[in-house]
Amino acid sequence: MPLLGRRGAPVDWLIVGLGNPGAEYSGTPHNVGFEVANRLAARWGLGKPKSRYRGLLAEGRSGLPEVGAPPAPRVAILLPQTYMNDSGRSVGPARGELKVEPDHIIVLHDEIDLPFGDVRSRLGGGLAGHNGLKSIKAALGTAEFHRVRIGVGRPNSTDPEQVAAYVLGKFREPHADVEALIDSAADAAQQLLT
Repeated sequence: MPLLGRRGAPVDWLIVGLGNPGAEYSGTPHNVGFEVANRLAARWGLGKPKSRYRGLLAEGRSGLPEVGAPPAPRVAILLPQTYMNDSGRSVGPARGELKVEPDHIIVLHDEIDLPFGDVRSRLGGGLAGHNGLKSIKAALGTAEFHRVRIGVGRPNSTDPEQVAAYVLGKFREPHADVEALIDSAADAAQQLLT
């Protein structure tokens, strides 16, 4: 449950989309975290992000409350521009200045160990060799943050070069299926706020 009205906390939740900066990575499985974060920002009408914390940051409310309900949680959506393996260099300072506890951070990331289209959420747990998550854990001093694991599937190989080519290449699935995956992951992140 969001801690609405916490004194001194500019936002209730920090949502981090993982990916790599640059047009050459757009539309790749590795950047699906960016795509989901951008979908949430558009849903909530957060407007154009600003350059902060070595990333792009958009802030606002996560939608309009129902009549008689408390205000929607205040959110900040961060897209680190440090390359995925150094995401902690962006997330750590943002978390500190925005005064967000680790259990109120949601990291959106690709997951090759889940079949394409599968989306799972969890708090804490192992990092499954994901270098972006390792960097965030190092910056936060804990792995007790939420993850929305976005299944992108894996190639029929464990060769690191083939795996890298797979996640850094364009999606092979139909555009409509990729859009459905992005929407499903955005829904999962939104559910965590409630």
